[in-house]
Amino acid sequence: MLSNVFVLLASAIIATPLIGQAPPTSANSAQPTTRADSLGKGSSTRKVQPTKATSATKSSAKSSAAAKPAKKTWSGGRNGFVVDSAEAASLWPVKGPAPLSGSILPTKRVIAYYGNPLSKRMGILGEVAPDEMLARLDREVARWEKADPGTPVQPALHLIAVVAQGSAGRDGMWRTRMSDSLIERVYGWAQRRNALLFLDIQVAHSTLQAEIPRLAKFLERPNVHLGIDPEFSMKGKHKPGTRIGSYDAVDINYASQFLADLVESKNLPPKILVVHRFTRPMVTNAKNIRLDPRVQIVMHMDGWGPPWMKLDSYHDYIYKHPVQYTGFKLFYHNDTKKGNPLMTPEQVLKIYPRPVYIQYQ
Repeated sequence: MLSNVFVLLASAIIATPLIGQAPPTSANSAQPTTRADSLGKGSSTRKVQPTKATSATKSSAKSSAAAKPAKKTWSGGRNGFVVDSAEAASLWPVKGPAPLSGSILPTKRVIAYYGNPLSKRMGILGEVAPDEMLARLDREVARWEKADPGTPVQPALHLIAVVAQGSAGRDGMWRTRMSDSLIERVYGWAQRRNALLFLDIQVAHSTLQAEIPRLAKFLERPNVHLGIDPEFSMKGKHKPGTRIGSYDAVDINYASQFLADLVESKNLPPKILVVHRFTRPMVTNAKNIRLDPRVQIVMHMDGWGPPWMKLDSYHDYIYKHPVQYTGFKLFYHNDTKKGNPLMTPEQVLKIYPRPVYIQYQ
């Protein structure tokens, strides 16, 4: 019966255009600090307009030479991905707490396979048999190692542990919680590759406060991290999949503080918190997101489409609105279904700032 729920869910999921990263610098303090520009408000949309490149004066370009991003990091697409040196220097890298000992980012790049083993339609993690899935992950890891030999690759599995669904369910929360046994099964697959496990949450009509604590026994493990998906946070109590949801900085700060407290109480290495995003209104009041050295926040460009659209979205929703680190998602099917090629590691590495978290679905 549960599998039927996932068939309904998969048909209702909305996947759309995209998002980024940067290593923090400054004092090594355990106290949270605030850093991130406001993203403003507006109605959500899945149509992304290409952005026009900005230009800087010669004097400002000279003054920002230390940043040295390429003037044009992507030559394909409609407008290309243009980075202005002075602008880039004003945004990146993000000023924040220095990484603590045991931090994964930014010295490593995470390459993750996303999905749920109960559905073949929610991502590569459940689309093929475990042995084949892990073998394909091995090949992707090798491609990224070849493309960027200077950055070690950390493999990962990213499991949707709380799944938004197409019916209200007995408690009216419009979400299904995965069993402990299923989470342990995927954790076992990750262990076979010395990979991280990310537990992703789609709250629907529930809340992070209701969903994260029940996963604490897994998050207490040093190799288990967290993802939260604003797309399915239906604050207006709409049916998941009928419109795009949102998280406020308050929600993200709650998740970050929960992880920070675990790190402190269990003497763990810093955790990674992945926040999905492909529109501006998906994350509100981002200027109030607190940075804490015990938690590394990745704003993850989570949209599909042709390369030009993915790059424009990364520019508009990640590069232009820095929080801490960035991620970039590649869809084996949705990115290529209209005849477009799947972006290669070499192409993604042309983005500024370079993503440190890459997810395949």
